Amino acid sequence: MMNFFDFIVFIIYIFIFNFIFNLSRNKYTDPLLRKYHKTGFWIKVFSCFAYCVFVVFISPGDTTGLYYPEGYNIFKLILSDESHIKILTQPAQNFDQSLLYNLANLGYFNEESNFMVTKMVAFLSFFTFGKFMAINLFFSMISYTGVWRLYLFFYEQFPKLHKQLAIAILFLPTFVFWSSGILKDPICTGALGWLTYSLYYIFILKKKILKYSIAAIIASYALVILKVYIIVSYVPFFALFVILQNVNLVKSRFMRALIILGFFVASIFSFLRVASTMQQALGGFASQGLTKSIKNYQENYEFQASATESNFSLGVEFDGSLNSLVRMAPAAIVATLFRPYLWESKKLSTLFSSFESLAFMLLTIFVLIKVGVKNTFYTILSKPIILYSLMFSIVFALFVGATTLNFGTLVRYKIPAIPFYLISLFLILYFNNKLKIKPGVSQAV
Repeated sequence: MMNFFDFIVFIIYIFIFNFIFNLSRNKYTDPLLRKYHKTGFWIKVFSCFAYCVFVVFISPGDTTGLYYPEGYNIFKLILSDESHIKILTQPAQNFDQSLLYNLANLGYFNEESNFMVTKMVAFLSFFTFGKFMAINLFFSMISYTGVWRLYLFFYEQFPKLHKQLAIAILFLPTFVFWSSGILKDPICTGALGWLTYSLYYIFILKKKILKYSIAAIIASYALVILKVYIIVSYVPFFALFVILQNVNLVKSRFMRALIILGFFVASIFSFLRVASTMQQALGGFASQGLTKSIKNYQENYEFQASATESNFSLGVEFDGSLNSLVRMAPAAIVATLFRPYLWESKKLSTLFSSFESLAFMLLTIFVLIKVGVKNTFYTILSKPIILYSLMFSIVFALFVGATTLNFGTLVRYKIPAIPFYLISLFLILYFNNKLKIKPGVSQAV
């Protein structure tokens, strides 16, 4: 899967992407942006190489067992018979699974999300000679275009926090690593970044509306197909951010509070209304209700516990009811944000994540002590951008923690929420004047 020719094609595409990104980088007049854009690019390149080595020699998974071999197989089918090119545009349900490279993958293409990634591999194979490392690099770069947009979104509002934002978005180890290969996650992280920046331009800056409307539609489509629960968790709270940014125009405190409360209620009901769609992405069984879906997903992990060392328990009994979901919420959120603990890591991939999770826990404790619990909550409620970032990360953490009882999967599934949670902590410190930041740039509110 990785040979000499693979390395040659990989290196060639590194130069090509470097040339393309250099052209876009030259458009920035801010030297800090140029610096971080270049650094972030090379980190992604290194991470992509590390990811390829990891999945080929250390811990094979969906990349090497499903997406790449089946995508490469479709590529070869098209080369041998041009009529097979229709596979690239047909839905998963129309795919003739007798054409699979490995019949052990039978059934995976019943899900459009798996089929979409595989079709992308097949399509990119035409530009990379089907070489494994180069295709991984394409996925990594797709992610980086959106991740960079996410950095710009926060940087344009808080330029003083350029280092903290870079740590949270561009340099965060697990976030960078798991968005650097042939998986759903690179596409989702890229789409989330593009969606954020596009909505920011459309509803906050009110500029380039047509351009960013198209970008928002494409990003939303990718998220709906690949991981609908991301967009369902995200959009309500970004909408809340937009409204709260403009609600200050209402002078009456009562009216402001009423609007905020009304939106919270509307967001909750909207979230529940689309839960049936979300269930398929969180384990299926949509007809049984959201809590039933979570229970079935948990039981599935318990069934496989004897074969999987990385399985874990939340320590909270879940009987499928909404009340028990509420009771287990703290454990699920803690699991996503702060686990695996060091003593729970039995694999190299989870060990690195456990150090990162420990850092998040220590930083959270530091913020609560340094700022104070009362001031922390006041800052969260009074700053729309913190409220939106934190609420998204917590709600996302709840559903991921409740449905993913395996550390190996958890460290990958949770990555969309981690930058937002970390940024929330940095912003809380920032607004309470606890970070020493160089003067010269006005504080964003």
